[in-house]
Amino acid sequence: MNQPKTLIDLVQHYSPSGQERAAVDYLVGRMAELGFERAWRDEVGNAVGVTGEGARQIVLLGHIDTVPGEIPVRVTDGILHGRGSVDAKGPLAAFVDAVAAVGPVEGWQFVVIGAVDEERESLGARHVVNQYGPDYVIVGEPSGWERITLGYKGSARAQVTVRREMAHTAAQDESAPEAAVEIWNRVQAWAAAFNAGRERAFTQALPTLQGFSSETDGFKETATLQIGVRLPEDLDPLQWYAHLRELASAAGGEVQPKGYPIPAYRAERNTPLVRAFLGGIRAAGGKPGFVVKTGTADLNIVAPAWGCPAVVYGPGDSSLDHTPNEHLSLDDYNHSVQVLTAALQRLTSHRNS
Repeated sequence: MNQPKTLIDLVQHYSPSGQERAAVDYLVGRMAELGFERAWRDEVGNAVGVTGEGARQIVLLGHIDTVPGEIPVRVTDGILHGRGSVDAKGPLAAFVDAVAAVGPVEGWQFVVIGAVDEERESLGARHVVNQYGPDYVIVGEPSGWERITLGYKGSARAQVTVRREMAHTAAQDESAPEAAVEIWNRVQAWAAAFNAGRERAFTQALPTLQGFSSETDGFKETATLQIGVRLPEDLDPLQWYAHLRELASAAGGEVQPKGYPIPAYRAERNTPLVRAFLGGIRAAGGKPGFVVKTGTADLNIVAPAWGCPAVVYGPGDSSLDHTPNEHLSLDDYNHSVQVLTAALQRLTSHRNS
């Protein structure tokens, strides 16, 4: 079995968010070694490689950071074990190997980006939004080599704070922690009502309680909830915050949005990009299928801004994301490189130009 050097070497460079430099430097050097005409580390630390000088552009956007938790890198019986092998160095390495296999195409430019910080605030993707204007974008996340991902849910985070004057426990006045619990119960009840009749998780609002704390200075007590939510297409972050403020205000709670809220996104199915992937999967002996995900990805950031056809593709079982058992079949990886190579060739052929 072919031992893919780009993939294995990249996974060996452990790169949790905020510590991507060594992996970025490796990938920049690897792209130069494979014949990319230009390769560099950009202003925010992304690895970027470009081949071709054409007026039409395809961006292949992966992410090079991982969640924390180093896993010893090893290959056993054709399976690569290691942090990031699935999420998402497998897809990113496949982008590099496929573009190298295709080489320069007259009239086209391929841009491969290994973005930093995707597992936190997506600073790498937010930077490249203003740097490129592609005709097509392929985002690297695990879908399985036979499947194309078309959509991801949105997400939003908020801190809800409740304050109360201290009272003797015998007075039976509602405490700040009790009021905070009541707010969370209201959020759950609201979500249950919103989700009634919505059988698919992709269409549901899915709030999670990510943290709870309380404190007192002897005169006042404060309770704080950290609430996250996965959002469907018909509920954008501003609408969600309005609902959350209404639910919290009944108990005197204050809502403070945190981080970067992201709306859900679903790509079109009937595009030259999708058709190129369908053809590539069939040519590699696969049976193509479509999927939408309940998480959020860099797709949600770049695709609406660029307004071009988009897909998400990459080898790997996404149920292994962030787990101690993260691993990738090298056979599946090699199939995905075949698919990407064929898809890029189909997309840039004269009949699609």
